[in-house]
Amino acid sequence: MRERPSSRLLILDCEHRLLLFRFERKRGPLAGQAFWATPGGGVDPGESFEAAACRELLEETGLYIDDPGPQVARKEASFQLASTGEMVTGDERFFLIRIHDLDVSTENWTELERDVMSANRWWSQAELKSTTDQIWPEDLVEMLINAGVWKPLA
Repeated sequence: MRERPSSRLLILDCEHRLLLFRFERKRGPLAGQAFWATPGGGVDPGESFEAAACRELLEETGLYIDDPGPQVARKEASFQLASTGEMVTGDERFFLIRIHDLDVSTENWTELERDVMSANRWWSQAELKSTTDQIWPEDLVEMLINAGVWKPLA
């Protein structure tokens, strides 16, 4: 399988809520699938994970930064691309971004993002822990606890 490097963004507001996007596949090989996931995307050829994180943040939220800070987590997983159905092995690097307020801008979204991203929402730790919705990555709460952002729930 082809490796697909990507940068993912753990964006937290002043209330320590995490921004997630809802992905709903309407057509193609993944039609009917829906889940919530962090903003982010593939690293372009010759681009660093850090540069991709900055670019993806601007594209998906409208927020500009020139440094995403340190990587706080890394995951490897195999999954199917929505656009082609190709199976890839993802090398995903997660960067923590803290902001005060953010109204998400869709102005820079690609055609694919407009097609599959249907909503965004700020989630508390308790909401993420108790939801029955599909969340990706599945261990997102534990990832944020391990990064020192959230404390373990009793």
